[in-house]
Amino acid sequence: MIDSSQKKAYLAAILYAFIIGFSFVFVKLALTATDPMSTLAHRFTISIVIATIPVIFGWVKLNITPKDIVRILPLALFYPAMFFAFQAFGLVYASSSEAGIIQAAVPIFTMLLASYFLKERSSLWQKLSVALSVAGVIYIFVMNGVAIDASNVKGTVLILLSALASAGYNVMARPMTRRFKLIDITYMMTLVGFLTFNVMSLVNHGLNGTVSLYFAPFTDTTFIISILYLGVLSSLVTSFLSNYALSHMEASKMSVFGNFATLITMIAGVLVLDEQLKYFHLIGACMIILGILGTAFLGKRKARAH
Repeated sequence: MIDSSQKKAYLAAILYAFIIGFSFVFVKLALTATDPMSTLAHRFTISIVIATIPVIFGWVKLNITPKDIVRILPLALFYPAMFFAFQAFGLVYASSSEAGIIQAAVPIFTMLLASYFLKERSSLWQKLSVALSVAGVIYIFVMNGVAIDASNVKGTVLILLSALASAGYNVMARPMTRRFKLIDITYMMTLVGFLTFNVMSLVNHGLNGTVSLYFAPFTDTTFIISILYLGVLSSLVTSFLSNYALSHMEASKMSVFGNFATLITMIAGVLVLDEQLKYFHLIGACMIILGILGTAFLGKRKARAH
């Protein structure tokens, strides 16, 4: 039987996947009003504002010392800073399908890193389950007609670095969530995202002579709704949910829910954007779900036997 803390962790991971899955719809809508870097900047500006309000009014108390900042900073640099930065620049050179296939490998990277750094051990069935989940995502992208351009080495490398940053976050967050309060870690991650992407966006606007247009997207109602979803739910809430889940489950297990988020994205595309659902989506979905269930439950008996 799964204890109550693990049930809550799985619930947090599932909710995380649903929010992330639907976030791609809102990213598409936000990008109709501004560029990717400005979207990230405004997204984390909303996040830090919402996160700071309860701190100012004393509803939430942060317990972060200068030493804590130094210890948490590497985690925040991996995610969201490096993850989103590499992804944003990578998508300039690589297609979203190529990026999706590479990002699908995050659970494999996480399993390898967790095995080395955290000494996490997984059964053969769990390894096969992770592979099945990854294969499910890749299968869907390939059947969608992905055309991989081997000449786009720069884009491939950047997306690969983004995937490695995500895996690095999954591994680093495990011990961090045991040493620090979840709210402290989440606030630091949000603050680093806010500083990183606002600086990058302002520099970009400065070079293009478009600083006066920095807040122009906020005249668009669709953008406002989209950025509120991305800033509050898809950045702030998901950071807390992923940190909570990682405090109660292995990094390799949590990482597989990223592939579940890809499945939710496809469902969201059908429901919201009227995209077509085909047979291979269903086959891939079954592979992803079976992979998640296998990673979560297979190997528990073996673990107890020890």
